[in-house]
Amino acid sequence: MVGRIHSFESFGTVDGPGIRFVVFLQGCPLRCQYCHNPDTWKSGGEEHTAEDIVSRALRYKNYFGEKGGVTVTGGEPLLQIDFVIELFTLLKEKGLHTCIDTSGITFRADNHESVEKHKKLLSVTDLVLLDIKHIDDVACKKLTGQSNANTLAFARFLSDHQKPIWIRQVLVPNITDDDESLKRTRAFIDTLSTVEKVEVLPYHTMGVVKYEKLGMEYPLKGVEAPTKERVENAKRILCGERK
Repeated sequence: MVGRIHSFESFGTVDGPGIRFVVFLQGCPLRCQYCHNPDTWKSGGEEHTAEDIVSRALRYKNYFGEKGGVTVTGGEPLLQIDFVIELFTLLKEKGLHTCIDTSGITFRADNHESVEKHKKLLSVTDLVLLDIKHIDDVACKKLTGQSNANTLAFARFLSDHQKPIWIRQVLVPNITDDDESLKRTRAFIDTLSTVEKVEVLPYHTMGVVKYEKLGMEYPLKGVEAPTKERVENAKRILCGERK
């Protein structure tokens, strides 16, 4: 089996615990207005076998320490769930920590095959970084082009199966940073039993140059990064001590 790969990062420090070898998979069904990797949207990419990626990751094993390992992200990596399962199975055989960074958009709670595949994935996954794009479904559709139903269902699925979760929320001024939405997100997080961490990721414009190179119009042109005060406000609401 081969995976369609966009790129690799050898010493990632923001995609899970410790120092990580990060695999960016190609393809994504979402069209997030703030996406800074629009070049990962379409299918394609370089083809690599799971064995090849394991071999690459093992070169850095001495740097991982007790906390590091391998993170698979995208794009949306679970568009290639069978490949990720094979890759993570091999990585676990080598004793490496495995982490998936996903929106959960591919999960179908009412589809037996989807549920069983995701169960198999969880059996070889140590940690899930889950991106909640927007807690309001209408706003989520406007922001990403897709409903948030699968994401929230996947969060519940992870919690029910006792899988550690880090929740990630991109903070975009006037889109995801209003107190009502943040409080609704926090209320949802509080229904989950396995959330270990909540990360507030301030919106930035570093991806604008990619849109220009691809000849694409940037959806959030003119939107500035959130102020320090709004970031701290979001952290207070989302990351405060859970009861």
